[in-house]
Amino acid sequence: MFVTKLITNKGNEAFKSENYEEAVSLYSKAINLAQKDTREYATYLKNRAAAYLKMKEYHKVIKDCDEALSIVPEDPKALFRRSQALECLERFEEAYRDAKTIFTVDPSNKAVQPILSRLYAIVQERVKNAAQTTSKVDQMFKLAFEMSEDIEKREKAIVNLLVLAKENTGAEVMMKNGVVNKIQQLVKIEKNMDIYVNAIRVIGQLCKRNVDRTKEIIKLVGIPWFLEIIDSENETRVNAAQYCLQIILNTFSGMDTKKDTKPDTSLCEQHKSEIDTLLTCLTYSITNRVITGLARDAIIELIMRNCHYSSLNWAERFVEIRGLQRLLEVCSELEEYKYESAMNITESSRTVAAACMARVYENMYYEQAREKFHSQVDDFVKDKLLTPDLESKVRVTVAITSLLRGPLDVGNYIISKDGILEMILVMAQTDDPLQQKVACECLVAAASKKDKARTIINKGVDILKTLYSSKNDAVKVRALVGLCKIGSFGGDDASIRPFADGSTKKLAEACTKFLTNPAKDKDMRKWAAEGLSYLTLDADVKEALVDNRLAIQSLIELAKSGDQSCLYGVVTTLVNLCNAYEKQEMMPEMLELAKFAKHHIPEQHELDDPDFVNKRLTILCKAGVTTGLVALAKTESHNSRELIARVFNAICSLQDLRGIVVQQGGAKVLIPLALEGTSNGKKQATQALARIGITINPEVAFPGQRNLEVVRPLVALLHPECTALENFEALMALCNLAGMNDTTRKRILKEGGLAKIENYLYEDHLMLSRAAAQCVCNLVQSDEVIKAFEGENDRAKYLYLLCQEEDVDTVMAAAGALCILTSVSKICCRKLLDLNSWVESLRCLLANPNNEVQYRGAYMLYNIINGDRDTAAKIFETDIMEILMALTKLDNPELNKVKEYAEKCLAAAETLGVIRKPEEGAPSQSIQEENIEEED
Repeated sequence: MFVTKLITNKGNEAFKSENYEEAVSLYSKAINLAQKDTREYATYLKNRAAAYLKMKEYHKVIKDCDEALSIVPEDPKALFRRSQALECLERFEEAYRDAKTIFTVDPSNKAVQPILSRLYAIVQERVKNAAQTTSKVDQMFKLAFEMSEDIEKREKAIVNLLVLAKENTGAEVMMKNGVVNKIQQLVKIEKNMDIYVNAIRVIGQLCKRNVDRTKEIIKLVGIPWFLEIIDSENETRVNAAQYCLQIILNTFSGMDTKKDTKPDTSLCEQHKSEIDTLLTCLTYSITNRVITGLARDAIIELIMRNCHYSSLNWAERFVEIRGLQRLLEVCSELEEYKYESAMNITESSRTVAAACMARVYENMYYEQAREKFHSQVDDFVKDKLLTPDLESKVRVTVAITSLLRGPLDVGNYIISKDGILEMILVMAQTDDPLQQKVACECLVAAASKKDKARTIINKGVDILKTLYSSKNDAVKVRALVGLCKIGSFGGDDASIRPFADGSTKKLAEACTKFLTNPAKDKDMRKWAAEGLSYLTLDADVKEALVDNRLAIQSLIELAKSGDQSCLYGVVTTLVNLCNAYEKQEMMPEMLELAKFAKHHIPEQHELDDPDFVNKRLTILCKAGVTTGLVALAKTESHNSRELIARVFNAICSLQDLRGIVVQQGGAKVLIPLALEGTSNGKKQATQALARIGITINPEVAFPGQRNLEVVRPLVALLHPECTALENFEALMALCNLAGMNDTTRKRILKEGGLAKIENYLYEDHLMLSRAAAQCVCNLVQSDEVIKAFEGENDRAKYLYLLCQEEDVDTVMAAAGALCILTSVSKICCRKLLDLNSWVESLRCLLANPNNEVQYRGAYMLYNIINGDRDTAAKIFETDIMEILMALTKLDNPELNKVKEYAEKCLAAAETLGVIRKPEEGAPSQSIQEENIEEED
């Protein structure tokens, strides 16, 4: 008992010191030591609830109070704390119930009376709203679900139901009135796709962030119903059903639909069974023979989004239930083997499946898990090759190609096994066009690493050349891409050429013919784009291609199709044209060392000089490349997202092109690119956003909610590992955002922006310190920032020191910030005079040759002395009065504002009795000077 009380006392001390986490820990120890179902036990629970309340852990407050009330019913403190927590969770009726109980038990309790009045008003208003909502819901039900009604009225009614479902009251009323069953019946007969899709969206909205409703809906309709509605040839319907399923997973895991949100571990554990059931059903549906290709792609994308180990930790489970084999089955599906039992696939299916395998493999984050992955792929290949027929060999080869385009390490592991590469080379040498085509694809994918490229150069070049002479275009174009890939072996190094001079140009011309020939189908053009993606590392090819407007337009049209299988070829070609690939910096010292050691030194082509690159960027942007990138940005592949971000960033490096990027929807897709992907990809997208934010009014570039969403990635760019240019551009963009409104400023503060921005005030780099000062100048318009400057720190003093800098823009920004601070905070005014060199800073401002700086100095001085006699007396003991007198004599009309505030300063000092108005013709004197003279 003594120990428990000692721990509780320490907990109380921690609570009083506002160390709530420590208080919770100590109260928890007391709870564990105390005997259950006793008054002491209930008291410790109430104490912990109080700490949780301060920490805003409202669900935990309710749990502790529930337990305490089960021991001591109608305990006022437990009821009061639970009522507060329920109100914070907007469970007003329950909060009102607890407050009413307290008043019944303890009518003299003054603390509960205002809360009771407030909650009564809220509850009455909610009752009134609920009645109105019920009426609205009934009205909309009659219109939306009555098939004989006018179609326009039905369309509007279902949209209104979607709006009502976003409000908790509306959602509850709809659930009570059986909306789920009505929608379930509606979709069986509805022919209007707008009504159908919005009905699915209503279900998604009802599930959003509400576990109880989600469980009830699943119980009513069952998971098979969701798999049924996703099975469609209509892309809008498939997307709506996919989004609905994602919302259900988000609700169970505590995630949001935004890209950067993370799951709640406790919620994931709590709803493990529901999550597992849903993802298992999706996994088994991958190889469902009767669903559409669009539905299959959507299901694979859902698995890809939710298998990440830091999210739902489902990748290993996916491998365990043989999901990998199902993906490989999709990858091995071919139009040429179209039986009744064949799966329906889209042009993107193999690409999406490959990307999903890559994501799953990324999450095999320890050796044993990766071995399981390899083992399952091995089993798939062995099972297929046990049957000696041709079809099995072709299907295995196609599956290996997908592995090489997804988890490359696994693909290389398989192709390096005895007999696999030899089998592919034999297939390439047959007379069967299908075998030739499939073998070519695999050889192209296999030549991704230099060691593999060398093997294929040694063994396969002659085979590829022979296949290039084929009369079958599908074989010919694939052989062409293989030759292109080998021909690009030297990268952008102008000194390395695997083929004879001129061969690269000829290959590029052949690819361009395929790309621009309207008689060729999209598959041919896709392969031509992939061939160019290798050849455009050559600067001569870049220039020739960019001057061919028809070829550029064909590339953009290919991108606008949104076909994920076109993604790699198109985007890589664009990256090469923009010179947006990663370049290794060559330090002069290392270059000299390499020359001395007679090592090979890469040479840059003269056509890769900045002028040529900028010309290419301008041509691409004006041709509409942004629209193509926007269509392709839907990809889930992080590497592809990085490539897209690189092209965007390269285009945004030219100020004149940024407006075109915004007009064509580039800013909208850059935000998700900046929030999810590889670290380099996020950085590239964020820098592009920063560049847009510098040049274009943020209200235009990032309208509505986007100006808040863009803050987080920009703040993340203020990192020591980022370049000075990236830091500078992020600061400038944040400066413009901070000037928008208080909501945006609060978001910058919430993301930890103030501390990061202030770090750059201390930089030796002039541009960085200036940009930081300008950013702070806009941020000080926020009350929270003013409070931060009023705290026990030297923030205001450092800004005052910056007023002594030589750079006019830095001084302007620092002085502007101080003008705002001193106009609202006397604490900040007094802080400035604690600085040893405060007089020098004031002189630098008042005597500055820049009129605007002088004005800011006079305005700030007026704020400091106005109404503060002691401060005014201290200032007028110096030569500041003479400077002010001189300013009042200025005749220049441009300095009228400076003159006006100089006169105001003198008038304020006179009012305070610090100086005395001079007799006509005599100079002003301070009271202190006069007194000293009398003493002498």
